Amino acid sequence: MIISPPFLPAAGLTAADNAANLPRLDPMMDLVDTFELAHGTYPIAFDRRWHCGVHLMPTMQNEKVRAIADGDVVAYRVCQKPYDGGDGRRDSHAGFVLLKHTTETGEGRTLTFYSLYMHLLDLDSYGSMNADGRQLPEFLRLPSPGGDQEPAPAQSGGNLKVRRKDVLGWIGGCHGQQHLHFEIFMTKSDHDAYFGRTQLGSLTASTATGSDCWGHNYFVIPAGRSFLRLPTGADSHGKLRGIVFAALDAGSNVEQLFVEIYFHKGDKYTNVWKIASDGRRTLLTSSPVKERDYEYDMYKRATALYPACASDGYELLRFGRILSPSPTLRTPAERSTWIRMTFAAGQEGYIDVSDSAIVKLSDADFSGFAGWQKISEGNTPFSADGLCDIDALKKIVKGVYEHQTREEAALKEGYKKEDVLAQYIKSNVSVREQLRGFICEAPSEWDNAHNEDRYRKLKDEGEFYHGNDAGYAAFLKLLKSFQFWDKTGLPAGQELWFFHPLKFIRHFRECGWLDKDELCQIYAESKYTALGKTGVEYKEDYRQPINNVLRRYALNTSTRSAHFFGQCAIESFYMMIVRECSTSIANAVRNNHISIKPESNGYLRSPPASHADVAYFERLYEGKASLANTDPGDGVKFRGRGFKQLTGRYNYAEYWVYRGWLDGKSYDHAWFKKIVDGRPMPGPRIDNPEIAGNDAYTAVDTAGFFCARYSVTKAADKGVTRDASLSVTKAINPGDRLSPPNRWKETQDAFWILGDEV
Repeated sequence: MIISPPFLPAAGLTAADNAANLPRLDPMMDLVDTFELAHGTYPIAFDRRWHCGVHLMPTMQNEKVRAIADGDVVAYRVCQKPYDGGDGRRDSHAGFVLLKHTTETGEGRTLTFYSLYMHLLDLDSYGSMNADGRQLPEFLRLPSPGGDQEPAPAQSGGNLKVRRKDVLGWIGGCHGQQHLHFEIFMTKSDHDAYFGRTQLGSLTASTATGSDCWGHNYFVIPAGRSFLRLPTGADSHGKLRGIVFAALDAGSNVEQLFVEIYFHKGDKYTNVWKIASDGRRTLLTSSPVKERDYEYDMYKRATALYPACASDGYELLRFGRILSPSPTLRTPAERSTWIRMTFAAGQEGYIDVSDSAIVKLSDADFSGFAGWQKISEGNTPFSADGLCDIDALKKIVKGVYEHQTREEAALKEGYKKEDVLAQYIKSNVSVREQLRGFICEAPSEWDNAHNEDRYRKLKDEGEFYHGNDAGYAAFLKLLKSFQFWDKTGLPAGQELWFFHPLKFIRHFRECGWLDKDELCQIYAESKYTALGKTGVEYKEDYRQPINNVLRRYALNTSTRSAHFFGQCAIESFYMMIVRECSTSIANAVRNNHISIKPESNGYLRSPPASHADVAYFERLYEGKASLANTDPGDGVKFRGRGFKQLTGRYNYAEYWVYRGWLDGKSYDHAWFKKIVDGRPMPGPRIDNPEIAGNDAYTAVDTAGFFCARYSVTKAADKGVTRDASLSVTKAINPGDRLSPPNRWKETQDAFWILGDEV
């Protein structure tokens, strides 16, 4: 899913090279987080009511409000002028847009959610904000019909759609307070359909059973586990199968441990908390433990530590478990995965996380260990009247203060409950962070089904509108004028599941999957129709393998994936050619040339291919020592296949060993060196190299393998720049002198879809 915040004020921001103190490496979200205002705290309003959105105000008043993802317009309202909020001044804005977003996840599930942008500026005020209405979608350029009504009635969206980053308006406000009220919510059925297969709300954590895995990885280590100074099998020099491990400490953990692992620009970072019996956590790592270049060296580590199948080993090193189906590594000894981590204050050791007693999770699981809490009937700080009770809230968030402060006591004595709550939240950073992890079941404030029942408690003694009937009446009037639920098509009176919207966006920006429509946007359909083809057919064949491969090799950031797709555009001609062709690429696609078609009767030969087709590959590759083509026919047999055009017996052998299809003991670099030195020897037997073109997953995985094997990821991490694109091109096809400008253009085009540029 491609998702971004509702403001994109500084596109091109990049995360710092050193991620030691940045638990979530997303500079755009870090900036937008600073726009959150104190009077719009999620999920509690200043008067103790449910407040299931946030109030945002950018530093630039004329910052555009943008759609966070592709979506359908559910309802909207465009106002011509500001609205009298009840005190005789036109200081409120009732314009809004409600969008519905639907995306297919990495496991073939559907995630459906809604985003609401409330208090959008009126048309008359555009001049004062230097706003250009021509930047809006056409349906937002004219006021909603409604005669003299203020505000104008809300409108149903019909068949209207928007794209991510489309401008929806500019910031208005309410009661003179300039801000955007922003929400993200799900219906009960949509929530259950997606989160029913996660661990959200579960009191105990267990290892995830599905293959949906993204973001940070987590491990729950039971108490009393042994940590070793060196991994089992390491020699006196700390080497295990040639990989050096630094000598650490031996010992055991007294309490349960919660471990967080993430990667950034090649480095690996590990945080560890100990968990007391009452659930309280203590951070054991003052800053994350950093292992430099661990990710960039992962291919080397995997091939050394897991000779039976480095492909499985690569996933063990990245995820702590094998996600691919039908793994080759099956026994505990084959799967040993030694991870360095802190187990007590000032002590680090190694532990084998392949142990089945160690729980393995990721951000895809929404575990309580990772800070997610499901707030519904039975564990809510809100009473039946929808007002938050501070003592109930403290129990849920395990508040910092165990006793009532003098200020709280004085405020409670004066029945200023909303002030007590506001002070408690504002003065506790840890509490505010825990509130961001609340996923709350609550009614929408934009549904007028039960307004009086929901809000009359505010008039009671000690509550916000006690003794202020006029203020309460003005509040209800304003609220009703803003409400629009009858235009949404959603049932009235139902409760919804709400998320802290910025936390939701930040979290799902790490998922990295692409749904059908998103993948179709990366390469323009015109590139296919010009050749008489339909792009969606090609893309859908490869979409699930692409999602899996981008996840496995961590190519699913906007920067890395832009380089991946930019290179694939040239190497596989927009996914249309996964076999090297012997004629013009465009003509080969247009005419379904034999050299690019699946080969079911052996390798390309004449007939049915022409002699010129076969001779083309013989001329390029036959007997070429640098590719280890030693046997007659190797030039055709090992021609380019897959998304990055795996070429030559040597590269095929490397990949076959990596996947566990070829015994690594019968193939080593000494064999290749003798070829280069001009002493040809029979090459290793490689059965059916056609699988690199015929099997969709293998066709894509060979490209991911190539990125890991030849440090393409390291080159891509320099950013989306011309120099970085040239470095990536040199790693993939060093002999190509003609295509670098095209590869750079395709990378830019891909980044326009995948990144935050506007």
